[in-house]
Amino acid sequence: MNDISATPLSTVQAVNRRVFLGGTAGAGGLGLAALASLMGSPASAQEPAQGGGTTATPAMLGQPGLPHFTPKAKRVIYLYQSGAPSQMDLFDPKPGLEARRGENLPESIRQGQRLTTMTSGQANFPVAPSMFKFAQHGDSGMWFSEILPHMAGLANDWCQIRTLNTEAINHDPAITFAQTGSQLAGRPSIGAWVGYGLGSVNQDLPAYVVLTSFGSGRPDDQPLYDRLWGAGFLPSRHQGVKFRNRGDAVLYLSDPPGVDRAARRGMLDRLQSLNSLRHQQVGDPEIQARISQYEMAFRMQASVPDLLQVSGEPKHVLDAYGPDVTRPGSYAANCLLARRLAERDVRFVQLFHMGWDHHGGLPNAIRGQCRDTDQATAALINDLRQRDLLKDTLIVWGGEFGRTVYSQGALTPTDYGRDHHPRCFSVLLAGAGIKGGTTWGETDDYGYNVVRDGVHIHDLNATILNLLGIDHTRLTYRFQGRDFRLTDIHGEVVQGILA
Repeated sequence: MNDISATPLSTVQAVNRRVFLGGTAGAGGLGLAALASLMGSPASAQEPAQGGGTTATPAMLGQPGLPHFTPKAKRVIYLYQSGAPSQMDLFDPKPGLEARRGENLPESIRQGQRLTTMTSGQANFPVAPSMFKFAQHGDSGMWFSEILPHMAGLANDWCQIRTLNTEAINHDPAITFAQTGSQLAGRPSIGAWVGYGLGSVNQDLPAYVVLTSFGSGRPDDQPLYDRLWGAGFLPSRHQGVKFRNRGDAVLYLSDPPGVDRAARRGMLDRLQSLNSLRHQQVGDPEIQARISQYEMAFRMQASVPDLLQVSGEPKHVLDAYGPDVTRPGSYAANCLLARRLAERDVRFVQLFHMGWDHHGGLPNAIRGQCRDTDQATAALINDLRQRDLLKDTLIVWGGEFGRTVYSQGALTPTDYGRDHHPRCFSVLLAGAGIKGGTTWGETDDYGYNVVRDGVHIHDLNATILNLLGIDHTRLTYRFQGRDFRLTDIHGEVVQGILA
């Protein structure tokens, strides 16, 4: 048992119920005035404004001195294709491989690369050319597979990076690395870093919103974890707020029977008075975060129902996103919701679409994934453009790694699978600050190794931050005696893809 005599008096007093209640009783007159001063926002004492784009208050500002320079992008929509799309079948054609169909991948190409346990026991690694046709599109002749016709139609907007590479070879560490800059869980996600650095523009919605959807290509695909959009060691108010893809998007938005808006406001005011006094006593920053979260939840009760109400969207807009747009939680519905969030100046929106993990039966599965995503992705970009939002919205499309040129399991003329491939894969960017119609980097004849202009995950994240006006080397947070950042001690901005 611990000896209480060794505990500092201030700590004993802080946790002493009588002292706490005595302090509360003796603090007459604090109430809302103290809370309003603490929050720095009139929303804590009055009904929040309806709609989006409200003026930022001191409580919502980012770090002093940010942005570091004039940003090209005000917001990011990150279309994360979870499970790893095959660059071999979508973006990086290798027509010469048809003559090598079924041949064992040369050791001079594989160069001893480590393999996953799923193919390490194979007797050979048969080369599997893509069974899909490719064609060039746009002014630059950018290559796209036949199963992405709508995205191909926007070739002049896209920058296609073919040489992204990562250090992780399995899903969980790879997606964690892409999101947080570390293969080990516990670091802040990129959206949390952006919210911490730049703050929020809309006080009625979170700065970082996450949407998820299940793919038709493989409905039982790799799971997602809330820590992928977590705040890590940053204050918890910066974590992503996930809108559910089934049932109510946000639970408990409606007040229970017998509780009206005024009663809810009064309850929060009294609770936050107690929380503010507790913070004065113990100085725990998570108390501040909890106050902020309660306030955000109150404001979301008014802002989220309006956000989710898409019945007022014109028919031609709904038709552009495809038939799935009316199915809540689908990729198409989430793309439309992302546009509505962008209109309301939400800083970072991330869509995670599962179903890209195609170790077997790839041709049929990837067709399903492209049906899910192709039309809706193109519709989102066109919709943003028509609303004059694309010029300051950055779009990112990609997954955690790529797929092998060799087949996992049996290779037939109509079927094959592909294992994980971290050495080179493709990601697409469009919108604010991006040089459209650009194909960046080159891979070898097998699509296995980088030949020219490799881009590491840290480089991609550094470039995303750069477009938001952030020098990735200067956005840091001191934790356990060290200054941490999203890109660790690495990362170079890919200047050649910037407009």
